[in-house]
Amino acid sequence: MFEQSINIERVEQIVDLFGNFDSNVKIIENKYNVNITSHSGEIKVSGDAQKVNMAVNALNALIAIINSGEIITEQTVCSVVDMVNDGSYTSIDKLIDSDSICITSKGRPVKAKTLGQKKYIEAIKKNTVTIGVGPAGTGKTYLAVALAVAAFRAKTVNRIILTRPAVEAGEKLGFLPGDLQQKVDPYLRPLYDALFDMMGAENFSRCHERGDIEVAPLAYMRGRTLDDSFIILDEAQNTTKEQMKMFLTRLGFNSKIVVTGDVTQIDLPDGKKSGLKQAVAILKNIEGIETVKLTAKDVVRHRLVQDIIKAYEKEAERDEHKNQYYK
Repeated sequence: MFEQSINIERVEQIVDLFGNFDSNVKIIENKYNVNITSHSGEIKVSGDAQKVNMAVNALNALIAIINSGEIITEQTVCSVVDMVNDGSYTSIDKLIDSDSICITSKGRPVKAKTLGQKKYIEAIKKNTVTIGVGPAGTGKTYLAVALAVAAFRAKTVNRIILTRPAVEAGEKLGFLPGDLQQKVDPYLRPLYDALFDMMGAENFSRCHERGDIEVAPLAYMRGRTLDDSFIILDEAQNTTKEQMKMFLTRLGFNSKIVVTGDVTQIDLPDGKKSGLKQAVAILKNIEGIETVKLTAKDVVRHRLVQDIIKAYEKEAERDEHKNQYYK
C-alpha cells in the first residue's frame, strides 16, 4: 500500500475540496480506486502507487482552483480528472488565469471551464469567422452568445444576430399551432434562453424591440448584408451546402461570425449533405477562418452527459469498423 500526503494551509480549503458529504473526493476515489482522508491540516491518499500519484495531481489542481477563488463543482472535479488522465493538468494555470467573458444578469462571471473551451474563446476573439464543432453540452452556443453580449456592451458591434435552420426532428412545422413566428420560436428557444441568462429578460426585450438583437430562422438571412454585427449560426449541422454558403456570404464590414454544430446530430432528410461538414473541409486554409473541435472532455453538463457521449462514440466506431469489414 503506497501513501502520499498533501499539506493544507487553511481548514476552509479542505471543506471546499471535499465538498458536501465528501462528494468531490468520492469522485476521485472511485476514478482511481484510492482512499482519501484528512486529519490535522493534512490530506492522505493511499492505494496503488501510480493511481495515488494521479489522485494527488488531481487534488493539487483542485486546490489551485480553490486558491484562485473558483467554486469547485462535480463538473470541475470530472474535468480535472480528465486533464490528469491525458496529462494536460499541468496547464491548469491557463484556466485559472482565464478572464471572464462577461457577467450574467445574476452577477455570475462566464469563463472557460476546459482547455478546449479556452481555445474556442481565443479563436472567436482572433478570427472573423469561427466554426465550433462538438457534442452537446460543450458550451458552443452559450460561450458564443456570451462573447456576442460582451462585444455589444463594449460597443464594438451594433447588433447581435442569432439564427438557426428550422429543421424538423420528428414533427412538421405545419402541425404546430400559431403563425409563422410562433411555429419557428420553439427552434430558437435555446438562443433566447442564453440571451435571457446573459442580459435578463427585461433588458433583452428592450434591445429586441429596438432591433439591436435579432433571433430569427436562417431563411430570414437571405438577401441581407450584415455590417457591424456579431452573428451566430447555431445547429449548423442541419444546414445544406447551399444554405451554409448563403449564410457565410452575408458577412459585412466590422462583423464577426460564429458557426456552431454537432455533426453527430444531423436531422437533414436522406440524400442531403450537411453544409457544416463541407464548410469545415473547404474553409480550413483561409486566413481569418478557424475551426475548433470540442470533445466529450469539454462537456460542462451533468457528468452522465459525458459518459453518454462517449458510449455513442464507441458505438459509432464499432459500426464504422463493421461496415469496413463487410465492404
